[in-house]
Amino acid sequence: MIDERVEEHMPEMPEMENYRRLITDQILDVPITNVIVNREKSINIEQDIFISELLNTRVIFIERRGKYLNFHLNNGRRLLVHLMLGGLIFVGKNEDLPQRNTQVEISFGETTLYFMGLRLGYVHLLSAKEVEQVLGQLGPEVTDRRMNSERFLNIVNGRRGALKTLLVNQNVIAGIGNRYADEIAFEARLLPSAKVQDLEPEAIERLYVSTKSVLSKAVEAGGYIDTPVTKDDSHTGSYKSEFKVYDREGELCPQCGGIVVKVELNSKKTFYCPTCQHEQ
Repeated sequence: MIDERVEEHMPEMPEMENYRRLITDQILDVPITNVIVNREKSINIEQDIFISELLNTRVIFIERRGKYLNFHLNNGRRLLVHLMLGGLIFVGKNEDLPQRNTQVEISFGETTLYFMGLRLGYVHLLSAKEVEQVLGQLGPEVTDRRMNSERFLNIVNGRRGALKTLLVNQNVIAGIGNRYADEIAFEARLLPSAKVQDLEPEAIERLYVSTKSVLSKAVEAGGYIDTPVTKDDSHTGSYKSEFKVYDREGELCPQCGGIVVKVELNSKKTFYCPTCQHEQ
């Protein structure tokens, strides 16, 4: 086993999209041959029912929505996954599994999908309608092909409060968490504490472009969580080295050479460059 010491993390949209892509290549259309539940709190129904309803079904499609993965089964049911704080996914064989406790294991022949670190995260077996009720509460995604600057402006207009609070509100914009919110604000040259209601249209346009840019680059780089998803995975987590301000308190700003500072903003640790970033 690989000994992996994992820092506290909360997978965001790029991490979940990376999982979706890598898992899809491994398990699609292969019958489920075994299910192990090591922590019953991680599932939503009785363990025996959960297992019996999954056995011999197949995953025909994996959808990502915000920070959720939605596994479509061939019998019309869904497996809805949210990793929350500390959750990880690995797909492969037991001998290649990182040194972590697993809460749920779903085997597809010789390949097993492992869900790890699910203290608050979960794997719920639901109907399509139940999943729609959960995902229907989410806001749109900035990387969606239907999104444009005009629609983004309409989302922001009428909102109040700190910019970072807006970015991490899943009911307004889905998929962005603590880390990427800081990176987006930096690229947009806006303070995380900037008041949304005071932003000029030009600043909102910069915010839109920066959000698309940061999230798209992070997806292509495999997100920031560097625990491998498969045995031979050396791509996942490549974006971790690309962070400009997040978790870089006291370091030089890569843009101006100033010092990155850390503050608490609505109980979230927040990093920014006071020289580069402004109210507008």
